[in-house]
Amino acid sequence: MHSVEKYQNNAVTLLKQLISIKSFSFQEDETADTIQEWLKKNNIKTERQVNNVIAYNKFFDPKKPSILLNSHHDTVEPNSGYTIDPYSPIIEDDKLYGLGSNDAGGALCSLISTFLYFYDKDGLNFNIILLASAEEERSGDHGIKSVMPNLPEIELAIIGEPTLMDIAIAEKGLIVFDLVIKGTSSHAAHKNLNNPIIKSTTIIEKISNMSFPKSSKTLGDVKLTVTQINAGVQHNVVPSEVKIVLDARVNDNYTNKEIYDCLKNELDCEVHPRNLDLNSSSINESHKIIEAANNLKFKKYGSPTLSDQAKIKCNSIKLGPGDSLRSHTANEFINISEIKNGVKRYIELINEYNKIF
Repeated sequence: MHSVEKYQNNAVTLLKQLISIKSFSFQEDETADTIQEWLKKNNIKTERQVNNVIAYNKFFDPKKPSILLNSHHDTVEPNSGYTIDPYSPIIEDDKLYGLGSNDAGGALCSLISTFLYFYDKDGLNFNIILLASAEEERSGDHGIKSVMPNLPEIELAIIGEPTLMDIAIAEKGLIVFDLVIKGTSSHAAHKNLNNPIIKSTTIIEKISNMSFPKSSKTLGDVKLTVTQINAGVQHNVVPSEVKIVLDARVNDNYTNKEIYDCLKNELDCEVHPRNLDLNSSSINESHKIIEAANNLKFKKYGSPTLSDQAKIKCNSIKLGPGDSLRSHTANEFINISEIKNGVKRYIELINEYNKIF
């Protein structure tokens, strides 16, 4: 019987190594190298697609279904509020500080340790594939979406993100819209009945009052949020247009295209979606992974935040140590106890799933 404690400690050790390496989206080659070397030291063969690292369990059988353990090793850039070195893995009390520690290094390293735990276990009812993916934070073209077509068919994916080890059985989709309100440029001293700034206030008010009737049991309502507005270059000139950025979080009762069509028809301005591919996702509560989760008393919820779940088509859940509220914050940290519990609970869940599969 494998000792879980060894794998818990290994997850912490690997995370400290990864924190010390800069791995912004599109610049993750060094962390990919480190993950490959870590697996190689454990006698595990890897594959590499750009900066995505893939590994298969020792007794992989193409006749069996496969489950995917996935999390990302890229990070955002540190914000200006840091008072410590974001690349120095400092441990104080139970906290491990460092950029990417919480999002999503804790989940990634816990999943890698979980993969190692099951790697040479014979007689599983399914294969286990590990994918340490790149470009998640910026939804890049060479992340998980580019890898999935080259993998065997995936029966279930476990996506590692900070969820307090509660299981997200659904997550909202995302659309970022660029709105353009056209008007007439003029000198500020003259009357202008086609001032796009004045017109924009009516559009913003309409957005704030918009509602979509189909609420979701797990994800609640569709949420529209104006996040940026830009117009004008000098005080005495009315600009010819106003640009607004609108963030739309979409529940599982709508497709992204349906939300786009509605806004296009309702708003008196140009409406340009940057991407319609990041749809909401959910898993049927009759799926056996949910039965396994219920047997182990996992809490379940609907997630308002986006992950790589939006880029895959198979059944999936989102689960990992850490707290989403810490993601992208200054002096980011994860508790050592959270990582250790993450490894333990991942292993318990996969064992239970194997029993009832």
